[in-house]
Amino acid sequence: MAHQATPVRRARLGRALGPEPTAVSGVVLLLPGGDEESARRPSPVLATASVRALGRRLARAGREEGLATHVVHYRYRGWNGSEAHLAGDASWAADEAVRRYGDVPVCLAGLGMGGRAALRAGGHEAVNSVLAMAPWLPEEDVAASPEPVKQLAGRRVLIVHGTNDERTDPELSFRLAARAKKANRDVCRFEVHSDGHGLHQYRSEVHALAEDFVMGALFGRAFSRPVEDALAAPPPLGLRMPLAAGFGKSLRR
Repeated sequence: MAHQATPVRRARLGRALGPEPTAVSGVVLLLPGGDEESARRPSPVLATASVRALGRRLARAGREEGLATHVVHYRYRGWNGSEAHLAGDASWAADEAVRRYGDVPVCLAGLGMGGRAALRAGGHEAVNSVLAMAPWLPEEDVAASPEPVKQLAGRRVLIVHGTNDERTDPELSFRLAARAKKANRDVCRFEVHSDGHGLHQYRSEVHALAEDFVMGALFGRAFSRPVEDALAAPPPLGLRMPLAAGFGKSLRR
């Protein structure tokens, strides 16, 4: 009996979160977390749960501007060394956004290993902004090339990290931000005091910060004063900006 060929795994975009606008003028691609090494297929529900709430908030905030928000479903659960599968899927998703919606700006927004994928794929020509939340980054090794940052030139970049994160080292994201800032002044980083990897303790503030950044980067809305200050400040000040408790509430007044 003939063997059936193993089907090729493909990444895909989830259905647009919220009502899809009739005319799309910007896209957010949400990149969930993943593992360092794994050839397994991610669970579609569990893998995307961490970014769906943020995606729904962004979809509501950007509906009148024409924002389409999609979760990226990866081929594999793992980054997998030099294969960098998740970054490849992020680049594919940016291509797919252009195919569907035309020449519109794209923001890559990732959590954990998805944050690394967002940063790595940020050089895609359609991407104008990158949001990396608690990004997983490799330990710096003198024998290996450091995580690249030159691809981020010309993009607005926001990194958010909890100071008590025990899964992804916040000091590594600070060092990457410092290197990126040398190539691109439009880089800032906020620290969420005493919060852990999932950024649950100050979730409303983190989501408000993400909304502020994404709406400004994609549609030219004025950034809040803290984001403006963080982008303008020289390192290390703009890369260790504390996220104030109640951040979103003060913006709505």
